[in-house]
Amino acid sequence: MLSTPLGRLAAFCSRNAILVTLLAVLVGIGAVTATRTWLNVTTDTGGLFSSKLPWKQRQEQFQKDFPQGEDQLVAVVQGDIPEEAQATASQLAEALRADPAHYKLVRTPDQVPYLEKNGLLFLDAKPLGDLLEKTIDAQPFLGQLATDPSARGLFGALSLIGQGVARGQANLTSFAASLDGFADNLSAAAAGHPAPLSWQRLISGKLSELGGHYQFVVTQPRLDYGSFQPGGAATAVMKHAISQLEFVKTGRAHVYLTGQVALDDEEFATVAQGMVAGLIGSLVLVSLWLILAVRTWRVIVPIIITLVLGLLLTTGFAAVAVGTLNLISVAFAVLFVGIAVDFGIQFSVRFRAQSLPDGSRPDVQTALSMTGRETGVQILIASLATAAGFLAFTPTAFVGVAQLGLIAGFGMLIAFGCTLTILPALLTLCRPKPLAGEMGFAWARPIDDAIRRRRVPILAGFAVLAIGGLFCIPLLHFDGDPLHTKNPKSESMQTLHLLMADPVTSPYSAEILTPDIATARALVPKLEALPLVHDVLYLDSFVPTDQPEKLEMIQDAAQILLPTLVVPSPLPPPDAAAIRASAVSTVAALAPVVSHLAATDPLARIETALRTLSTAPDATLLAADAALTRFLPMQLDQLRTVLTVTSPAVEADIPQQIRENYLLPNGQAHMEVHPRGALNDNAVLHDFVRQVRSVWPDAAGAAVTIVDSADTIVRAFAIAAISALVAIAVILLVFLRKLTHVALVLAPLVLSALLTVILVVLIPEPLNFANIIALPLLLGVGVSFNIYFVMNWRRGLARPLGSPTARAVLFSALTTGTAFGSLAASHHPGTASMGRLLLLSLACTLISTMIFEPALLPERRRDP
Repeated sequence: MLSTPLGRLAAFCSRNAILVTLLAVLVGIGAVTATRTWLNVTTDTGGLFSSKLPWKQRQEQFQKDFPQGEDQLVAVVQGDIPEEAQATASQLAEALRADPAHYKLVRTPDQVPYLEKNGLLFLDAKPLGDLLEKTIDAQPFLGQLATDPSARGLFGALSLIGQGVARGQANLTSFAASLDGFADNLSAAAAGHPAPLSWQRLISGKLSELGGHYQFVVTQPRLDYGSFQPGGAATAVMKHAISQLEFVKTGRAHVYLTGQVALDDEEFATVAQGMVAGLIGSLVLVSLWLILAVRTWRVIVPIIITLVLGLLLTTGFAAVAVGTLNLISVAFAVLFVGIAVDFGIQFSVRFRAQSLPDGSRPDVQTALSMTGRETGVQILIASLATAAGFLAFTPTAFVGVAQLGLIAGFGMLIAFGCTLTILPALLTLCRPKPLAGEMGFAWARPIDDAIRRRRVPILAGFAVLAIGGLFCIPLLHFDGDPLHTKNPKSESMQTLHLLMADPVTSPYSAEILTPDIATARALVPKLEALPLVHDVLYLDSFVPTDQPEKLEMIQDAAQILLPTLVVPSPLPPPDAAAIRASAVSTVAALAPVVSHLAATDPLARIETALRTLSTAPDATLLAADAALTRFLPMQLDQLRTVLTVTSPAVEADIPQQIRENYLLPNGQAHMEVHPRGALNDNAVLHDFVRQVRSVWPDAAGAAVTIVDSADTIVRAFAIAAISALVAIAVILLVFLRKLTHVALVLAPLVLSALLTVILVVLIPEPLNFANIIALPLLLGVGVSFNIYFVMNWRRGLARPLGSPTARAVLFSALTTGTAFGSLAASHHPGTASMGRLLLLSLACTLISTMIFEPALLPERRRDP
């Protein structure tokens, strides 16, 4: 029906090759102009799902209500001692606040005056009592330091300890860890390697780590969504600022970047890196397959030019129809090249295989007309079926893939048009020489006969495999965690893994918005009773409990400690001579004591270090003074602050910096539910969300978004797969007009899908956000191969594997596999998993087409 018009179209383009080529150049220029004018790319992941989805609406409402929690670039500071981490975080925050051009918001959530002032009240009564008792025991020592916050004062305080031990008046058991700290730092200073001393650890002990091991600088950078790395400029500014920080330069502090901005930027950079390498490898291998398939550059060049023109036209269509590509739809180019090259190979191989009834070779124009009549309908059906596979995505709620489906679907129709118009014109201009010999696989004809003889056992074997595939379907595992598709070696992911150990900093939290604070209070015991909930953070969490008892304990300690800690006029900093004299005096005070101690005893080590320091150069003494007492004044100030608390902290005292994160102006209360356990395990993550929703069905947050977005994607792809299969069946029925012939095309397609399921389960290769696109996509790819075989069988072909069609199918599979499979070498786990699954699916498709299909086709008269 359409064979003759398509043959005439190919002949017309051949006769008017120069005109057609010029028109193609003009259309290509128009497409490039449209692309440059209207096409943009956004890296904003917020638009990948339909805003009509209930979970998406809740997520967007949270983002609107709490904008300070979105688009964050977070610096995680780790220091050798807590004070160094705090100082580094403060210095970094100060530097970033001075750059409003790149940063909208800069915060240090660990350095809030309200929390610092009421720090003791947030401790439980037992550890608070132990801490205060230990601090009171150290009163003489602290009093000496408050009067003289220098190495001179420190050495003097150590002298007092020595005197107390000598008189039997000092029990140092509770101060063993602190004395060890002094000994370590004094020994390093005496050796010429002074290091800052952590007074916070010396005074607070293990309680100093209750706030975590890291300090955070939380920022909201100004993002450029027109760039492939929207936060790139702000990240560069932050990294430069970090490189200038004092303790970073000395190697005593390290700053790691994470947050959604860093994760997204690093992911795109990794994907782009993999795509560039994959593209180069693909071009080399595709060129090799084309040489083996058509054997001459006079055919290869027209195929490549046709492919490039089709890609330009598809890109122009994307510019007009979509305007702005997202991180998923930008992949249409790779998909177009991998599939559209099949059309060019099919046409070109058949073109070179044409012969006249007398066995002679026709001229180029006649051969092109014959090829158009023979293959035009086949390529048309293949393009329509492939387009249906892509367009099946468009009605789904997964907007990112729906956009990709629209572009790639129309791209297949564009590829068909180019193959039947531009390719014949270019082949005419390049005038490939007549082929000496046949284009089919002569060596494969015995295989055709063997498959025909063993048809029943082959079909039975594949039937068993198909049944096995059906049983494997329930075993398919979808990994809905987007973090698992990111590069685990990137800085932001390595940093995130450091934070996962602490439930409070885990990225897998749930969020609840209640009508008022009273409702939130009622929910807390229900949520905390859930097995997978570690704690619940809301506004009341920032008001200490049991305050009357704790205040009494603090005030009792303050009456003893403050008189010695509050010194109106501390002594001025000492010079080297004063420090040396103090060291000599302390050595003399400790000598009678250490003679009875082991060399490893802290006091003995202190005495040895002081003896060395007493004879050291002035520069060494001054450096030791600076290191030992660098953070002493700050810690003494903090101790005075927490001891001056006299009244309970109430909700009204909570600063706006904290309040705005947990209470909206309309009274709605925000709750953060932190998980217990390893939520990077999908089963645990789903259980956590299920438990939270049993208490509050409208929960939101990262954990909920991961679960709901995964469900949305699975539903979208299931709908797309079913829709694609139905659409393909309808297209085939229209053209083939017999249900049995439609079944001959679809059966290998279904079999290849079931074989893929078996491999995915056995390897295993979990489905994820990145690679699940391979499944419906290959419905369109696989049906093309089967169409070629079935339509040639309808024309009387009895040996499909020995035909030019088999050659074209094999090399089409190789070129498509090269385009897709090169992704498997990507450094990006998601891209690599996509490449692996595409290779597996394509291999199963090729097995179904080259073995199952020939066995399935009813026997025909032997072709000559």
